[in-house]
Amino acid sequence: MWIFNSLIIAIAMYSKIPMPQAEWNEKNMRYAMCFFPVVGVVIGSAEFAAGYALLHWLHCKPLLFSVAMTLIPVLITGGIHLDGFADTVDAMSSYAERERRLEILKDPHTGAFAIIGLCCYFLANIGIWSEIGEKKLLVACCIFAFSRAMSGLAVVSFKAAKNSGLLRTFQDGAAKRRVRVVMMLWAVLTAFILLKISPAAGTAALAMGIAIYVYYYLFSRKYFGGTTGDLAGYFLQLCELGMLAGIMLAG
Repeated sequence: MWIFNSLIIAIAMYSKIPMPQAEWNEKNMRYAMCFFPVVGVVIGSAEFAAGYALLHWLHCKPLLFSVAMTLIPVLITGGIHLDGFADTVDAMSSYAERERRLEILKDPHTGAFAIIGLCCYFLANIGIWSEIGEKKLLVACCIFAFSRAMSGLAVVSFKAAKNSGLLRTFQDGAAKRRVRVVMMLWAVLTAFILLKISPAAGTAALAMGIAIYVYYYLFSRKYFGGTTGDLAGYFLQLCELGMLAGIMLAG
């Protein structure tokens, strides 16, 4: 039963998918992060189904296809990770000291640089999806589980920047060693699928994903003293955009 409850907590926390109630107790929280990539599987499945329908049944133009592919993850997640991306852009655009940057991450108000950053992100995402098209649709749909596996791995591996917050709650409640192993298994499995579908595009996507993971580690330590929930969202969005770009550029 606790496994089912952990699954419910992970999906309810990181998506807008309706789920039954589950108690947020120590036992249920211990392995909740293990199921974070399940949300990515749901997103990838929805992307493929919608993309196939738009291209094969409705014969849509590339612009409508790419807009739909960009919006589906937002609709499923409710934009929780985009919020972290926006907050991080705001914090970095302040050019303030570390403590001030951490304060900006907690500020519920949205600054001008966050809006600019989101606009640039969506435009880049739409542009990349318009170039991916049908040929690389399946491999592109596999990145959402991989990005969440890497994000979950960072949550239980990286130092927290603060002693409070949602990320710290998941860190403190998680069985870190076992969750770390599960996240690595998720990453290996999704990497294998990516390479099986398309060796060239899969390799390019994985190279981008791993490079951005290393950047995230160095970036979070240098500018924030560790990671936070907002920085985790920033990484996830950047990872997915970079992996899509790698797929687009692959032959």
